[in-house]
Amino acid sequence: MPIHTKPANFIYKHNIAIKGTDLLLTTEGNLPTSKNMESLCSIALDWFSEDLYGYTALLLKNDAEIPDNFTLCPIRRFFYERKELVFIAARAKSLLSQRQMYRFCPTCGDRLLDDTTESALFCPTCKIKFFPRIEPATITLISRGDEILLARGKRGTYKKFACISGFVEQGETLEECVAREVKEETNLEVKNIKYMGSTAWPFPDQLMLEFTADYAGGELKIQEDELEEARWFRRDQLPPPEDLPQPGSSAWNLIFGNANK
Repeated sequence: MPIHTKPANFIYKHNIAIKGTDLLLTTEGNLPTSKNMESLCSIALDWFSEDLYGYTALLLKNDAEIPDNFTLCPIRRFFYERKELVFIAARAKSLLSQRQMYRFCPTCGDRLLDDTTESALFCPTCKIKFFPRIEPATITLISRGDEILLARGKRGTYKKFACISGFVEQGETLEECVAREVKEETNLEVKNIKYMGSTAWPFPDQLMLEFTADYAGGELKIQEDELEEARWFRRDQLPPPEDLPQPGSSAWNLIFGNANK
């Protein structure tokens, strides 16, 4: 089913309004109503509806002021608190981001249009469809007896202790990606690599594939351009909560959630 850009009417039950990495909720903690969405159009960069899944998504301008009857909720927290809406919220966030990033055909430079039959963009010159992109990445919790390995990244603003992660490269299996990323970033070998689950991670378009693995050998030596530090922690002596991943993330699930169990 196609995506409809900037529909005049908001007819669906679910309305997703996003600013940065936050969701806009009413002060009562609910998703915006159709009337709410109409009032937000004047401070929005883009909005669209998707018939197949029955929702409308709207992206606020970066400098937009939040109306008095709304509050911002981090998407990560929303994923944990409203699991029944994760699919729609994650899809809306990812598609809104990609619509800002991919506006023109990479081959001829013509403006991309909404495809008339599928959830894709279409180049009227090349007659090529561009479907929403997903970047698979593995994230792995490594155990050594009653210890687990946690690391802090060097790039970006996220400085909490988390698990070893990285994007899957062309030609490799998921298990090969796990072993490669662990070796590159920590100099360690792992065994007993087990798939535990997955989490949609639309920042902007990742699918996090969760694994556990056991330490198999090697001396810990970090890849200094990727990691700030990596350390073994006993499970009963982890860093303080403010230095650990929050509920709703793959790292939290591996350390504390269903994957841990």
